[in-house]
Amino acid sequence: MTAQTKERTAGRPNAFLRFLQGVRGFFKLVFENKQAFAGMLIMLFFLFMLIVLTNVFPYDPTPNPYQILAKPSWEHPLGTDELGRDLFRRIIAGSRSVLTIAFLTGLFTVAIGVVLGMLSGLVGGWIDRIIMLVTNLFMTVPTFPIMLVLAQVTTITNTVIFSLLLSVFSWSGLCRAVRSQIVSVKERDFIQICKVMNLSKAHIIFKELFPNIASYVIVNFIMIMRNAITASVGIMMLGVVAYDHTNWGAILNSAQVYIMNPNAVLLWLSPVLFIVLFQTGVILLANGLDVVLNPRLRNS
Repeated sequence: MTAQTKERTAGRPNAFLRFLQGVRGFFKLVFENKQAFAGMLIMLFFLFMLIVLTNVFPYDPTPNPYQILAKPSWEHPLGTDELGRDLFRRIIAGSRSVLTIAFLTGLFTVAIGVVLGMLSGLVGGWIDRIIMLVTNLFMTVPTFPIMLVLAQVTTITNTVIFSLLLSVFSWSGLCRAVRSQIVSVKERDFIQICKVMNLSKAHIIFKELFPNIASYVIVNFIMIMRNAITASVGIMMLGVVAYDHTNWGAILNSAQVYIMNPNAVLLWLSPVLFIVLFQTGVILLANGLDVVLNPRLRNS
């Protein structure tokens, strides 16, 4: 075994230990921040619902005309809906599509916005002008008329394509913000020192620039997830995507017909509570992580 090979194999455990120490330090900061901790607990609850409860309480979409708008019971903890289906299991089943769409939309939006924003800010010149031209175009394009046209042409049934559609209309703001931060950071002294030392561009990007915008990107990822839930409901109502009756927004939309029925209170209140709880968890987690990951806010 050569000396270089020994150095590489010896460095791997140290790198892994540093990674574990970084993860431990991150969670320690999260636990110390009340907002981040509360938001993380709420998001873990929804993750538990998605992974565990959807399998423990499988949903049966078969209508039951003898159980329409039944009151809560041991068999139906939240009662039944307008077709006699179990409302508790329906909401749990809806978490799969709602949270999957929210996560994928956040992932695609961050990927597009960060890549284009960093490319625009780092390269500059005509590439910067073209990217900013496209970004400004997407920021000014009216979404509603486009969705109406799409609704007449096609119906999207794939969750990934649906998430990409939401991302197309939400990446531009993040791209402009990332570009502005990169333009500001790349002129600072520590970046100039890296250039003088002839360090690679990969080192400058991933070791120096990206850590300075990581907190902003993570917070935006979480907030995009929140916005994706409300946007997905509106697009579903327009008919651009296939109607999913387990979606929380779809449940709420169908419940408005029975808003004055005293037996249907849980039919519209249950999805509202779950949507509000998710939104609250996202906001708490985003605000808490902003403090945890931003040294200036953490020190203050």
